[in-house]
Amino acid sequence: MPEAKNKVSVIVPTCDRPALLRQALASIRTIEGPDLICEILVGDNGAALETPAIAKEFGAVYLKASTRGPSAARNVGLRAATGQYIAFLDDDDVWLPENVRPQIACLELNRHLDAVICQAVYTDQNLAPLGPPWPDVVPRDNNQLLRKMLGGFFPQIGTVLARASARDLVGEFDESLIGGEDLDWLLRIARRNSLGFVATPGLLFRLKPQGSYDALQRGRIKYDRRVFFRHALSEWRIWRSPLDFAKAYSGTLWHFYQYFVDAAIARAACGERFRAICAIGAAFSVFPLRATYHLVVQRPFRRAFCSAILPRWGQPHRSDMPTS
Repeated sequence: MPEAKNKVSVIVPTCDRPALLRQALASIRTIEGPDLICEILVGDNGAALETPAIAKEFGAVYLKASTRGPSAARNVGLRAATGQYIAFLDDDDVWLPENVRPQIACLELNRHLDAVICQAVYTDQNLAPLGPPWPDVVPRDNNQLLRKMLGGFFPQIGTVLARASARDLVGEFDESLIGGEDLDWLLRIARRNSLGFVATPGLLFRLKPQGSYDALQRGRIKYDRRVFFRHALSEWRIWRSPLDFAKAYSGTLWHFYQYFVDAAIARAACGERFRAICAIGAAFSVFPLRATYHLVVQRPFRRAFCSAILPRWGQPHRSDMPTS
């Protein structure tokens, strides 16, 4: 049998999710064919005893990361990759059969590109789609693309296919970042004017249930801020005005703010005062002025605040209680 033309090294970071890992690896093997083989590199920084066996089951190379975090797990794979192309898949996501080949075709036609992203389909925990493929379109003008990526557009790392040479051109993932590390890596490529896009759905991306990852969200805020300022200040020429810069900063952190506002409202409604207070505090830590304004103009947020901070708020006054 002739050797496949294209070899893609697929880096899969994992941490103690063996059942999901098995599903992710199976989706990678599904796309292979005479024209395409995948070298799967599992970067493990967890402790689950099943992980090495699952990697072996799918013919993957098992690599133990010495430190915690997705950057370290991806970097051990980057160093070991031998394919012409490098791709990524987080252990809780799944590739669609149409992934990879359109990106390869795009890279072959556009030699100036270092990497290409495709579309993601957001799903629930059972992989049921929650909306259409995203994004619809990506700006071709590089300054517009950079402004978009620094203003809240976060391409999913599982949609990326890069030339192996990108590893030497932009380096490894920053292991000091616990969040935003994938955006940081892609921004380095975009700043070279070498990030492309194909409008093909390639990834099923599991959204975590609301309220299931507060600590993770709180921890990520400072890292997304760091990534924003690292690249936004280095590319200061792309900003048309200080207001343009400020809007981009707001867009970068908006999803954190909205997450905690929604969480505060939901938890207050369920009587979970402590968790509601924590969510309110997190919202204020992201945008203190905006949170103050929304306390005035948004009734659901104001009601959540009063219910959490003033536990007797909303209860009937003693003089209003019916008498027997």
